[in-house]
Order: sequence, then structure tokens, then C-alpha cells
Amino acid sequence: MVQDIKKELTKKISGWLQALGVADPVVQLDKSVVSEFGEFATNVAMRYAKDLSRNPLVIANELGQFLVEQDIEGLEKAEAVKPGFLNLYLTSKAKIAHMRGVLEYGSAFGHNHSHQGERWVIEHTSPNPNKAMHLGHLRNNLLGMGIVRLLKASGAEVVADAVYNNRGIAIAKVMYGFLAHMKKGTQPTDIFYWTKHKDEWYLPKEKGLKPDVFVTECYVLAEKDAKENAEIDKLIRQMVIDWESQNEAVWELWDCVLQIAYSGINRTLERLGSHWDKVWYEHEHYQKGKQYVEKGLDKGIFKRLEDGAVLTDLEENYGITDTVLLKNDGTSLYITQDIALTDLKRKTYNADKLIWVIGPDQSLAMKQLFAVSEQLGIGRVEDFAHVPYGYVGLKDEAGGFKKMSSREGTALFIDDLIDEVKGMVLDRYEKEDRHTTENREVIAEQLALAAVKFAFLKSDRMQGITFDVEQSVDVQGDSGMYVMYTYVRTQSILRKAGEAKGEFVAPGELGSEAKLVRTLLYFEDIIEKSVGDLSVHHVAQYLLELCSEFNSWYAKETILDGTGHEAYKLSLVEAVGVTIQNGLALLGIETVDEM
Repeated sequence: MVQDIKKELTKKISGWLQALGVADPVVQLDKSVVSEFGEFATNVAMRYAKDLSRNPLVIANELGQFLVEQDIEGLEKAEAVKPGFLNLYLTSKAKIAHMRGVLEYGSAFGHNHSHQGERWVIEHTSPNPNKAMHLGHLRNNLLGMGIVRLLKASGAEVVADAVYNNRGIAIAKVMYGFLAHMKKGTQPTDIFYWTKHKDEWYLPKEKGLKPDVFVTECYVLAEKDAKENAEIDKLIRQMVIDWESQNEAVWELWDCVLQIAYSGINRTLERLGSHWDKVWYEHEHYQKGKQYVEKGLDKGIFKRLEDGAVLTDLEENYGITDTVLLKNDGTSLYITQDIALTDLKRKTYNADKLIWVIGPDQSLAMKQLFAVSEQLGIGRVEDFAHVPYGYVGLKDEAGGFKKMSSREGTALFIDDLIDEVKGMVLDRYEKEDRHTTENREVIAEQLALAAVKFAFLKSDRMQGITFDVEQSVDVQGDSGMYVMYTYVRTQSILRKAGEAKGEFVAPGELGSEAKLVRTLLYFEDIIEKSVGDLSVHHVAQYLLELCSEFNSWYAKETILDGTGHEAYKLSLVEAVGVTIQNGLALLGIETVDEM
């Protein structure tokens, strides 16, 4: 496999540099920009030219000669180019051997042990249970699950978790909205009456609504009521106070609306093929944060202000703006309870790394949390990481960015988006009279999920995206449908070949398939890069490149030609199919065999 060749080259280059006096050299082999410059390139000559007080091009030439003399299996030549790069060319035999390796490893191709023995905790999605999950939650969820799959493929033990912020004013609004607007008659909007006459209120099934949509409707209606009526706003705020006081009737209603919300969220997660291994509930730990504040005060880490509030002390040692941990009335804030939960996570999982997939607006809050956690001895700053991502919007009528708002009821829900894309696929099947009615439904669901997921994951996670439904189902564009169509094409060719493939005789030199075979070399590097960046968009972009190379080759090559090279070409088709399938699996996309 090509990774073995890279390891040998890296080892030889490192040893050569050490012999020249470079201590602990960093050697990186990157993909050459174009095939004319070989398969890999290294810039070590330029990196260490100053240390060695020599011209980088001279260093690169000498290193190239040294590598050729080592007779490294798989290396054809090493060529120095200005201003000091060293281009490395692999033999055709090595590239074809890598292709054989793809077939040998099958579904395990791309997996590695780079993070073997490590335990990671990835917090993602964490939706507020006062509304259905919208496109912002979808991007969070897909990014988080992508990181989970990448790390598992790299040998790590991974826990996916989430936090339900299941208390406070937003939940109280859902409770009021339920009481006021889901009545079957003219009964009073009264919690105590509800506890005795629950059958006089609608539940989601009776209203013909999905559970999370039902909860959202309760929230939006209550939000409107509270804005228009100060007495209703006061009543909702009293619910929060009564909840804090452990009022039994309030807690009973609170539990009722939350169970509805949770069932809706779980239904959407199941549809996406996403999961959490653990869910933390805010009401179980939010008070514990105050203990950590007291501990920090005792250690002199935090400072109490004249009005009684407690402030961090981060500017001098961390260069971060200070933040309040406790208000002057003793009320805790989100960071206070996050400190408690962070410690709870470390102790529960004995984790090496804790990751939070949260929007960019929380970047400062995350830095403050990590710094305070280090001050309190919970973990080092480098043990924690915030993975932010760009915003998501919809195309407006002018083709620009349209922001969504849950409060105003203008957010597009995840299920609604998938259903819209699915409907477009079904319409296409009906017009073309393809597949049986039963198969249409199954395949359209799979393709809708593929189209939506790929559209969200193909961009750098920090890039804001505007979702375009039409583009997502375009089989000719940079879409999941295009990648899936290419995969289906590989499987169709293999089915037509039947038992014809068998063992192949490798050609002496690569022909029209050279660029395609070369592209197969980089899948494992792409996974490594994706893990390093904690983003699967590299995988999506690689799949688009691989599919483009395959379709270009397919357009000018007859695969089933009955010649002695047919088995070789079929093996290449199979290797491409395996790689596409494995890449899509990392994106959480299940392949289909027909479209």
C-alpha cells in the first residue's frame, strides 16, 4: 500500500536530515499539485536550508540522489525543482499494488490506528427541546457525527453526547403554549385543572402533528402571547419560579411537554442515522456549578466584586476577557453549570479529549470555559477543543442569503427539508416511470438523505452556506447525487460483468487510467487530514474529484471489451466503488445500487 512507501520515505528522509545535524526533523509528504510533478512532494530542503546554511535546491538535489540510491521499493525517481521542492514519483507497479490493496481491505480501506488507545468525547447538536430541529441543528449534527466516524475509523474510542437545556423561560413558554392553545374546549388555562383533566388537551397524534412540530407550535404561540400581553409574560415567568420551587403540578406539566419534545428529536435523529451515546440534562447539574465557584474563590482563582458578584481572572495568564460566574444575587450562569458538566464528563469517561461542536458565536465562552477548567484542575486547555461552523440560510427570491428565526416561526425544519428533496426525487421517478411504487419510496428516502447530507458536508465547516434544493439533486453538479450516480454506475458495470472479472494481469505501464489510479492513492491521506482539521469536507471534495476522474476515464474507455485487460479494468472499477462507498460512509451516507 502507498502508506507503507510513504512511511519508508519519511523514515529515510528524516534519517538523512539527522545525519546532517537537524534534530527532530519534521518531514511531510504532500500530494503533488499535478501528476506531471509525481505523486508526492516535500519541502524539507526549504524548511531546513537556514539551519544547514545551504541552498535549498542543492539540498533537494542531494536528498533526491540519496533516496534513489536507497533503492526504495515503489519509488521510481526523485526530482528537485526550484526553489527547493523534491518531487517523488512512484512506479506503475506500486500504484497498481495499491489498487489491489483497496480490494483486499474492502470496507476497512481507509481505516487506521493513528488514534488507537485514545478516548474522545464529542458533544454535538444539543437541541433546545422547545422547538423542532432546523437547518442550523442539521449542520451541527452532520459535522459532529462526521467527526465521530472519522475518529472511530482512526482507532479511537468515541462517545457522542449532548446536553438538553431543559429548564428556564423557553421551556416555560412551551408549557404555557400547550395549556393555552392545545385545549379541546373552553376549559381554563390552568395547570392544576390540567393535572386532573389531561384528556381535555390535544396531544400531537390527535392534532396530526409530528411531536417536535407540536412543541414548536406551542412555543411560537406562547412567544407571541407574551409579547402582546404583559400578564401572560408574568405568568410564564412565574412558572419558572414555581419550577425552581419544585411545584409538583408544574413539574408534571414540564415532564409532559419535554417527553413530547424528546420523542420528536429522537425521531429526526433516527431518520438521519445519527445518535448520542449519552444525554445530559441541565436540570440535573445546573446547581452544582456553584460549588466550583466556591472552590475557585478559596484557591484565589476567582475574585468577588464589591456588589457580591464573582468574576474570573483570565486576562493576565490567558489573554481572555473576564466573565461573571455568579451574579450578585447568587444566580449561576451558563458557564457556571458548564464547568460542573465538564468535570463530570472527565470523571465519567476518563477522556483524553473533549470536543464541543457549537456555533462560532460561542467561541469566547468556550475559551473562557477551557481556561477556567484548567485553573480548577479539571483538565488542560489543550485537552479541550471547540469546533465552530458557519451559518446556514436559505436562498431568498433574489438568490441571496435568507436568515431563519425560530421565534418568528420562519425556520425550516430538518424533516421538512428532507421531505422536500424526497418529493423532487419521487416526482422524477413518477415522470420517468422508474421503479415500483414500494421501491420508489425507499430509494427516494435514501437519495434525499444523501443529497441533503452531502450538500451540508461538502463545504469547509467555517464557510456559511445557502442551501439550494435544486442543486442538491443535480446528478451533473457537485452533489451527493452525482457521487451516488457514479457509485451506481460502478455497480452496474460489475453486475454486467458477472463472473468475468477474476484475477488480472497488471499492465507494464499505465494508460488512460493513470490519473484515476493516481487519485486512489490519496484516500487515506484525506482521512488523516480530515481528522486533523476535525472536518469531513475534505472527504466530500475528494469523492467529487475521484468521481470526475472515473467518469472521464469511463467516457473514453470500453470496460467490457473481452480483451486481456478487461479483468484489470473491472478491478479498477471495483476499487473505485469501494472507495466511494467507504467515503460516503464517513459522511453518514448509505449507498444504493440503483437510481
